[in-house]
Amino acid sequence: MTLYTQHLIKKSRINRQKKRLIAIAFLNKIVLMALIITFPYQFVCSYEIPVKQTILILGDSLSAGYGISQGSNWTDLLQKKFAQQDKNILLINASISGDTTANGLKRLSKALKQHQPEIMIIELGANDGLRGLSISHIKENLRLLIQAGLDAQVEVLLMEIKIPPNYGKKYTQAFNRIYHNLAREYSLLLLPFLLENIAVNPDLMQTDGLHPNEKAQTAISEAIWQSLKPLF
Repeated sequence: MTLYTQHLIKKSRINRQKKRLIAIAFLNKIVLMALIITFPYQFVCSYEIPVKQTILILGDSLSAGYGISQGSNWTDLLQKKFAQQDKNILLINASISGDTTANGLKRLSKALKQHQPEIMIIELGANDGLRGLSISHIKENLRLLIQAGLDAQVEVLLMEIKIPPNYGKKYTQAFNRIYHNLAREYSLLLLPFLLENIAVNPDLMQTDGLHPNEKAQTAISEAIWQSLKPLF
């Protein structure tokens, strides 16, 4: 092999090494640029996208929208209110007409697992009271509902329930005390009775005298919004 041939082979090897180094440097530059672009994007996304909160409403016909056209129930109006206020909050209305505290207990575990709410509103007890069930029974069921929510790391809100005075002063007062006592015992926010200042107005009630009509839904939604607003 001549010296000239050896020189050409050596030069060829050097050129291949240079090309390899240039390719590696180019690849490193692309990777670096990708990292520079990706990291700030991930950082911005993680802080600009708000975390959605879910509120589970466990109630009866007063929240289920008995006799109310679809989309006009106070829960629907409250969801619209959250949207208008740019609150990233999802309302899950798990209310069933005729439900009692006992029925609520039977389905609560599934509802909590399915929706995994941050907040739960308990609106139950009216049907228990209208059936004249014992005060101790109603209170114990409500206590179990509250405890189940707290055990699931959910913030529990209790809604006050009132029943007509024709059940007798002793029973109606004892019934009403259930909610105040439990709210105080567990340090819960006690939301106002849905029919406060509404049940006394026939124009805002359905003909059965027990359920609010469609005209009352705006007032109910606004009252609940005012109670919830400090939380958000």
